[in-house]
Amino acid sequence: MTERTVHLVDDDDAIRRSAGFLLKTSGYLVVPYASGDAFLTSAKSAASGCVLLDIRMPGMDGLEVQQAMNDRGIALPVVMLTGHGDVTLAVRAMKAGAVDFLEKPFEKAALLAAVEKGFERLQGADRVALSATEAAVQLASLTGRERDVVEGLIEGHPNKVIAFNLGISPRTVEIHRANLMRKLGATSLSQVLQIGFAAERGVAEHQDPDN
Repeated sequence: MTERTVHLVDDDDAIRRSAGFLLKTSGYLVVPYASGDAFLTSAKSAASGCVLLDIRMPGMDGLEVQQAMNDRGIALPVVMLTGHGDVTLAVRAMKAGAVDFLEKPFEKAALLAAVEKGFERLQGADRVALSATEAAVQLASLTGRERDVVEGLIEGHPNKVIAFNLGISPRTVEIHRANLMRKLGATSLSQVLQIGFAAERGVAEHQDPDN
């Protein structure tokens, strides 16, 4: 099997070493970068592959690097590496086209699954892609309160903010999240967001007379 390239962009040397080791031992070719600027300098001529991009870095952060990639037409799939509590930033990254996000510290299985999603996107076999109709059907299985929680997640709000906005306790939000993920067949927040985004696209297209 031909080695597939993963561009690993993180200012933390320990992350570059540990994630790099996990990926190399799983058959990937890993190209490390210590900053977003270093990656962008060589991105145009870089080998096609998946980009693991840290969301918090000195200099250009991950969201700025992602925007620069979009502006320059660098169409490499991005998986964001986030810290605990970076839900708002992760949602922004997903809205800007990131394939997935991983919360540090991450396990090997989660890392490999996210990278595999990136290569599926690259090969045009992105099974995560969801039609607006399918997404709407899935969301219709939720209770009104569960849909309220999904809306809060799509806005990038953490549980405490969702709880405050809905006038319920954070514990109740956690219960709603667990129930809605089970109903949607989602195993991660990113899967819930992808369903929500697909449904939003459908509503927007319905409202646009040109589409």
